Amino acid sequence: MDTIYEVDELLELFDIWMKDQGFTPQTQKAYLGDVRLFLAAITKTIHELEAIDVVRFLTKMRQGGAGDSTRNRYLSSIRTFFGALIEHKYAVNNPALHLKKSKVEKNSLPSYLDEDLLTAFLESIEGKYQLRNVAMFLLMSYAGLRVSELHQLNMSDFNRTTQLLQVYGKGRKWRSVPLPASIAEVLGAALNERIDPRKTTEQAFFVSQFGRRISTRMIQKIAESHFIELKKHYQELQGKALSSHKLRHTFATMQVIAGTDIRTLQELLGHASIQTTQIYTHVGDKQKQEAMNRVIPRLPTSMRKATSNI
Repeated sequence: MDTIYEVDELLELFDIWMKDQGFTPQTQKAYLGDVRLFLAAITKTIHELEAIDVVRFLTKMRQGGAGDSTRNRYLSSIRTFFGALIEHKYAVNNPALHLKKSKVEKNSLPSYLDEDLLTAFLESIEGKYQLRNVAMFLLMSYAGLRVSELHQLNMSDFNRTTQLLQVYGKGRKWRSVPLPASIAEVLGAALNERIDPRKTTEQAFFVSQFGRRISTRMIQKIAESHFIELKKHYQELQGKALSSHKLRHTFATMQVIAGTDIRTLQELLGHASIQTTQIYTHVGDKQKQEAMNRVIPRLPTSMRKATSNI
């Protein structure tokens, strides 16, 4: 790539910019990898790039096996990258700005656990760190927290008196989640048995056995190990991909089934767009269909004869 700027310099700027904007570590890593591939593929300078150059790169990635979702992520990465460059006067044009995303076929129903399986999952959690782990997964499955939000949770974010949890979510936005009394009690007990951190200044709510703020990967690994055990006892889980994020899906699904309106659910989940929340309304539609199928209409005799001929 022939440019007045070094690739490493541009990537470093982008990385710093994403951190300042509050991007998650996972997004930072994915976007940096995508942009590194893009910069390695182009032969023009940053200032010479046009939309067709981005399309050419996306086409190359498709031919290499990238599907619609991956192609769209490449586009988002490049578009965000140029937005950062423009903000810091490294570029004046965003060649990816007006390119359209591919339409992605969405599953009609997000994967989730029914209440019996969720109860079995929570009851399967045992061992030295049982209270901490149960508290974490209760917050995911009954308060809708993300793994990254558990990782960032501090002791001061939980008010024992009001039973209110302050959650620092995506986009550096805070949201308030009123907790049921039973979960508030578990959190209180978890605080009482909190592992002593190595640093006395550490304010993390959940601490690892190594005395540090528990990592997102550790939370995921703990959930995965219990899901593996759960699958051994429930035939209906065979072949299903289960992860800690399914607990958040489960929370949203149970809320929809219970009749929670979409706007309230959006607030509880911390979604920036209501369109993201609307995927769970399909679950509600399924429940409505099942309810209608439970009551079979008793047609008049004349109608039964008429429809039997169709």
